[in-house]
Amino acid sequence: MVRIITGSKKGRKLITLEGEATRPTSERIKGAIFSSIQFDIENRRVLDLFAGSGQLGFEALSRGAESVTFVDSERDAMDIVKRNAKDLDLFDKSKFSIADYRNYIRKASGRDKFDLVFIDPPYAMECCVDSAVRLRDAELIIPGAILVLESGTETVEEGDQRLAGFEFVKSTSYGKKTSVNVLIYRGDEK
Repeated sequence: MVRIITGSKKGRKLITLEGEATRPTSERIKGAIFSSIQFDIENRRVLDLFAGSGQLGFEALSRGAESVTFVDSERDAMDIVKRNAKDLDLFDKSKFSIADYRNYIRKASGRDKFDLVFIDPPYAMECCVDSAVRLRDAELIIPGAILVLESGTETVEEGDQRLAGFEFVKSTSYGKKTSVNVLIYRGDEK
């Protein structure tokens, strides 16, 4: 069962997709993520790039984020996100896009700006670094933006030249399968 941990929607349950198509972030990891950014959520414009059920974006809204744009390439997943938004009475603070992350970033360039981004793709995609770089290069994140990258086998490391302009704030491993990296975009170099 996936639920909102705290905030205005604390305890509310979320609907998730049946089967193995999506992998919801565990409550333990979600709790750790939000503990590390808890003072940097209010009034943020959030991008939930691989939304799944939308749980990370809805958690942010429950904790005071201004708005969330949910992006997922699967129509079934986006139907679930929309249903959760309605059930939580957060539809008016939500935008929805059914798109591959690369297409979304390309099309949104010049239109949207975000200051909190969740990048939690299916682990087999190994595209956390690529997503962060594309967001930076498309100027979809503002200086001071926080990016939370959740990955499986993909290595996300401080010193990776592709991540120029990002500062690593926290890197944590959860067992052998999951790593979470919290980065701040400084915007001073590409």
